[in-house]
Amino acid sequence: MAHLTHHVEQHRSSIRGIEAMTLVSNHHFPRHSHDQFAIGVIAFGAQRSWSGVGQVEASAGDVIMANPGEIHDGLPIDGKVRGWRMIYFEPALVTREVEEEIVSGIEVVRPVARDRLLAQNFAHLFASLIAPEPDTLALEESLIRSLVCVLRRHGARRPSYDNGPSASIAKIIQRLDSAPNAPISLAELASLSGTSRFQLLRGFTREMGITPHAYLVQRRVCVARHLLAAGETPAQAAITAGFADQSHLTRAFVRYLGITPARYRAAVA
Repeated sequence: MAHLTHHVEQHRSSIRGIEAMTLVSNHHFPRHSHDQFAIGVIAFGAQRSWSGVGQVEASAGDVIMANPGEIHDGLPIDGKVRGWRMIYFEPALVTREVEEEIVSGIEVVRPVARDRLLAQNFAHLFASLIAPEPDTLALEESLIRSLVCVLRRHGARRPSYDNGPSASIAKIIQRLDSAPNAPISLAELASLSGTSRFQLLRGFTREMGITPHAYLVQRRVCVARHLLAAGETPAQAAITAGFADQSHLTRAFVRYLGITPARYRAAVA
């Protein structure tokens, strides 16, 4: 079994609504999603990911991308360490920055791309974001250039006919999204959807790619992330988000986001 290597740095970003991370790891990230747009570049090594278009692989120089709410994972190929940098954008910020250039309802359609221009734009933006004394004009130019580049070259208008999950699964998602901090049982969810517990579990996993419990934990991590960014302590965020205690939050936070709540809070609050 390969030795676990996991080093992550959550950088201080000079723009509210944007986060930047550097990771060197052979950690296997389970299926999860973010409530942000995610764009990154593999520096070395390679990984295999599950995505909406099937299994994809990314190696050094490749750009990796994900839409808000898009389920994906990350597995190091052959267990070897890979290094990459990520930038996460709040959807409202993306809309605000590119609304004059890109019509609304755009989503990224390629989870992996070999795109030298986008990789260069990403590198310039990343460096500007984490600079101790950023040049405001240069940073704004780099941000607009990067966002327009990714959306024009790898985006498409979101289909208006996209029906989303089935009616029964939609009820479950609505319940989990509306009150992720409230306890819930599989029997209660099954009753809400009008199915048996096994039918619910099988149907939810088939449509969403993860189990109801995994979805709920991710929603709680998302709630905690926003609370930490607002300055709450990990202990406060854990209870408010619905975790039993801080240790449960820490395990889930590291599992899905790769960093401890305390280090995340220190960088972004």
